[in-house]
Amino acid sequence: MSYGPKPWQQAHWDWRAAGNFVFGGAGSGLLVFTALSGARGTTATLLTLGALALVGLGLLCVWLEIGRPTRALHVFFNPRTSWMSREAFVATLLFPAGLAAAAGLAPFAWLSALLALAFVYCQARILKAARGIPAWREPLVVPLIVTTGLAEGGGLFLLANPLHGAANQALIALFGALLAARWLAWLAYRRNLVAAAAPRALAALDRAGGTLQTFGTWLALALAAPAGIGLVGGAGAALLAALAGLMAAGSGAWLKYTLVTRAAFNQGFALARLPVRGARP
Repeated sequence: MSYGPKPWQQAHWDWRAAGNFVFGGAGSGLLVFTALSGARGTTATLLTLGALALVGLGLLCVWLEIGRPTRALHVFFNPRTSWMSREAFVATLLFPAGLAAAAGLAPFAWLSALLALAFVYCQARILKAARGIPAWREPLVVPLIVTTGLAEGGGLFLLANPLHGAANQALIALFGALLAARWLAWLAYRRNLVAAAAPRALAALDRAGGTLQTFGTWLALALAAPAGIGLVGGAGAALLAALAGLMAAGSGAWLKYTLVTRAAFNQGFALARLPVRGARP
């Protein structure tokens, strides 16, 4: 794609960069839900290790995306101004705290949850710092990415509930509230993009947003509500919550993948005056 006044799609961040946001956000949300559940023993260990594996997989994706992987440590050089550096520093604290929580040290479960919140916030600010891409620099991308990561993590927690049984009505209600908050954040974010983003970027986002609305919000809420308010119990409630979690996690991942790759159109050049040889300014 040649450069010029019309918006062009950036080609530097591909599925590997998107993987950092997808897996890292979902893993962070899963750590938060694991801490809130109060799970102990083997259940807490497996959930925590699974969440850390997701965060690690996201970091691996972004490491593979770097043009010169041997210089990956350079990401730590500029924490004063770079949100990517801050994300890396949070990650170096998150993994030891998470491993301590997985080993059964209960206070570290809450510490890892707080660090997970910081991690997903750093991810959101990384996108907002990209000034040249309207779909990323919109300030409301921050609450959208944070709520999406938490909703994805809650979805994965409920998806695994038939195996661990640690979910309760309060956590399912929190999951539903996050779905609603994510949808409201999406609506506000999308409304603010109308005048700034390229038509092709908006079209890609609308397709992902339609999936988010139909499957990740309304259908997920319809499935989770009976279990959340106690109308269904036992294995039936676990199955409904698991299906709701799957839809919420899948639609959130698709939205973030679309945002990082298919909707990442630059704003193009805006030249109010063009130089003309021989003409006086």
